[in-house]
Formats: sequence, structure tokens, C-alpha cells
Amino acid sequence: MGVEGVNQGHENIVPPIEQKLSEEMDITRKKYLRGGEANLEVLKDKKLKGQLAVREELHVKTAQAAANAEKYLLPSEEGYLEPEGLEKTWRIKQESIAPAVDISSARNQYDIVVPDLGPYRLDFTPSGRYMMVGGHKGHLAIVDMKQMNLIKEFQVRETVRDVVFLHDETMFAAAQKKYPYIYNRDGTELHCLKEHGAALRLQYLEQHRLLASINEYGQLHYQDVTDGRMVGSYRTGFGRTDVMQVNRHNALLALGHSGGKVTMWSPTSSSAVIEMLCHKGPISAIAFHPTNRDVMATSGKEKKVKLWDRRNLKGPLQILPGQAETLDFSQKGLLARGTGSFLQVLRDSSGTQNYEKYMNHPLVKGYQIEKVLFRPYEDVLCIGHSMGWSSILIPGSGNPNFDTWVANPFETPKQRREREVHSLLDKLPPETIMWDPTKIGTVKPPRKEKISKEEKEAELEAALEVAKDIAPKKKTKGRNKPSKMKKKKQEIIANVKRPFLEQQKKEEEVARKKQKLIEQVELPTSLQRFARKKAAT
Repeated sequence: MGVEGVNQGHENIVPPIEQKLSEEMDITRKKYLRGGEANLEVLKDKKLKGQLAVREELHVKTAQAAANAEKYLLPSEEGYLEPEGLEKTWRIKQESIAPAVDISSARNQYDIVVPDLGPYRLDFTPSGRYMMVGGHKGHLAIVDMKQMNLIKEFQVRETVRDVVFLHDETMFAAAQKKYPYIYNRDGTELHCLKEHGAALRLQYLEQHRLLASINEYGQLHYQDVTDGRMVGSYRTGFGRTDVMQVNRHNALLALGHSGGKVTMWSPTSSSAVIEMLCHKGPISAIAFHPTNRDVMATSGKEKKVKLWDRRNLKGPLQILPGQAETLDFSQKGLLARGTGSFLQVLRDSSGTQNYEKYMNHPLVKGYQIEKVLFRPYEDVLCIGHSMGWSSILIPGSGNPNFDTWVANPFETPKQRREREVHSLLDKLPPETIMWDPTKIGTVKPPRKEKISKEEKEAELEAALEVAKDIAPKKKTKGRNKPSKMKKKKQEIIANVKRPFLEQQKKEEEVARKKQKLIEQVELPTSLQRFARKKAAT
């Protein structure tokens, strides 16, 4: 018996390596589950409950299969700069990195000097294969970053404020002096979007096929590029802004305003979904973490960069000193910020959203950084500035493994046509853009309807009629007197009325508190003379 007990104990012991692998698999599986399991116990419909249970089981199996594929089929790992002894990573310069990398990576260190046409704005396709550059003086160009070839270059001969690729490299949009224009890769003008006005910034919502713009009058526009329909056109009410960024997780557009507020917008809502006061001065840049969907970075003119968790908007996770005119997160969570002619990259090495200096890169004195943008699936950071654009190496910034079904840098024309058809069929409606997209597909709890005053009175009358019809029990001699019977009936009626009266008292108390709060709100001095004066007692 003793030997059996020892053997049983040894069978339950899990080696540390296997335990670590099991924990890593659980973390990976949770990442692909994209939220917790639905609570099906609250459902009363057995058929619906069975259907959802089958879907939940299939969802769990899919997440497990994706976790296994990531473990065995994606063996490549990102590599960061590793200092030795007292060495600091932020002291390492680009000249020291170039001899230690392969030839194809070394080609990504370059400077393109176009002094008369800047500053330049940049954009990449989701695969990182193609780059679009737009100079403020009207210079537009598409570059193949794999072959280092210039595909098309032309001059529109007017101001260009922003550029953005649409569904792929065959079409792009440019915000020009009066209106945004859509061009193909040969430089042919396809559309002039006059309804947008003089747009300052452009963003493309890939899953919804929507082109969004904010113009100089603070008007936000959403246009469907598949059929040309204007989905939404709203006045923000916060004035002119040139800070706009899209959250890739829920497709909400974030705008930064001069009052220090960040607002988030959906094409189905005429007012902001979220308003949060982030800084004491104007907002200069916004960036969203690509993998941690809850993290957002903002920078203000008061020389502070703040990291926020969208689940808790009471205060920032971290406050970093320093000015930032432009921000961008890499696929692996590195944060680049640029101002003037100085660029800094921050890294969360501990995984607790505590960012520290990782790399520094000073540009030539006098260059003014306009935009920084990490290239997808490469350890490359591109910088658009007043004298052209530059590219530097940032080890560990890009995802080393790409999914050919999502973004394929080596895509053939046939694969591109297939992907275009599939993406058009999978296009999501604008109604799916919301603060928490995990609610899509879940069962909405039944809403408690507010009972009207007439219904309450009818319910009370019905309860009183039932109470009056209750026949009292016959008791012993001396306890069946008419006065006692009458008193007993009155008690029954009072007991029936009590819950209704208590509910009415609670509602009156809540209304009184609301009225008191409204009265306590102090109006501005200019509006106090319009306030209703209380009657003198």
C-alpha cells in the first residue's frame, strides 16, 4: 500500500519544462479566444442554447488549433538589442548596427533628401511591401520596399496634407488643398471627394471599407469606397484638429483637440462615443497598441506623453516627460516618439506597461520630423521630415512571422485578386463599430421596461380588490367582534399598499436628489443672470 502511494505521488508531479510549456499554451489560447466564454445558463430557449453551445465549442477548438499552429509553425522569434555589462541600448548608434545585420536588412538604412518638397507624410500597406509618400508641396510616390524600386512618382502641383493607402497598393487617397482625391498606382485620378472639403487628415478602416477624414472646420466624414455612399457626416463641435488615429481593434476614430480632450467616434453616432480629458494643453499625437487592445498613448503640448488603459479612464498608467509631435506603436509594442530633429524609441521590457528608453536617433540639425511609422513585419522605422524621408533599423520592432491569409509580402497578382474578392465579401457593416466589439454575437439581457403611472395605479387597484375579497377566518368566541374584523381588513389593505408606497417614496427621493444636483451646478458668470431665481420666503 505504501509503494502504491509513492507511485501515485510521482505520477502527479509535472516537470517544470512541461509546466512552463502548458502555461505558455494557455496564454496563447486565451489570446485567440478574444474574450471569455458566454454564460449560456441564463437562456431559457433550449434550441438557441444548444446552437450557441456548439458554436462556443467550435470557437474553443479553433483557438486551440491556432495556439498549436503558433507554437510549431511559427518558430521565429524577435531579437532585441542586448547590452553587455554597463552598456546602454540607447547609446548604440545606427552605424554600429549596420555591420551586424544581413545585407537585405542593411539596405533599409537610407536617407532620401528632397529639400524643396517636404515635409513628408508616410503610409504602408498592411503587408509592409509598399510605401506611399506625400510631400507638402505636391510630390506623391509609391515605392516597392522589397525590391527598392520606385513604382510611380508624379506631381499634383498643390498642397498635400496627408496620404493613405486604401484596400491595397493599387489605390490610395491624398488630402489635397481643396478636396481629397483617389488615385490608382499609375497616378490616374479616379475620384474627387468634394463632400469632404479641405481635409487635414485621412484614415482608412480596412475591415469596413470606409475612408474617414477630418477637415479644417472640424467636420468628420465617413465614405464607403465600395459604392461611394456617405455613411456619416458630423460636426465634432471641438474646433479644428489635425490629430486623428484609428483603433484597429474596434475601428473607432480618435481625435485630439486643442482643449486637451480625446474623443472617439463611430459612423453610426452623431456624438462622440467617449470623451476623456487627457492633457492640460492641446493634443499633439495619439497612438494605439496593435496587440494590447486596451493601451493608448497620447502626447500634449505641455511636454508630457501619457499611457492609458481604456478599461480604466480615471488616470494614466504612466506619464513620460518630453515633447512628442508624432507617436507610433510597432507590432511588438515598441513606442516611437519624435519631435524637432530628435527621435526616441521606448520599450516595455517588463510587460507591465512601464516604458523605458530603448533607442535614440538624432537627425541632421534643422530637420523637422513630421511623422514616424514602423514598417510591418520588418525591424524598420521610417521617418518623414522636412527634408525628405529616412529609414533606420530598430531591432525587435517587427513581427518575424506573417500570416499569408492576412498580409502576404510576397503576394502574386492572382493571390491579390482572390484576397480582394474575399475582403469585399467579408466587409463589415458600420453598425459593428462600437466601444466593445466582443459584445457582437452575445445574447442581450432582457431590458426592464419602465412601468407607467397608469399601470401602477391599475396594479394597486387590482391588489386592493383581491384584498377586500379575502374572507377572514372564524376564531374563538370573543375574537369575532365586528370591530376586530374591521381592523383586520384594514391591516390587510395596508399591507397590500405598503410596497407601492415605498416604491413611490424611493422614486420621489431620487427625483429630489437629481433636482438638488442640478441646482448646485454653478453657472458661468455670463449665464447667472438667466438662472431662475428662488422665491423669497
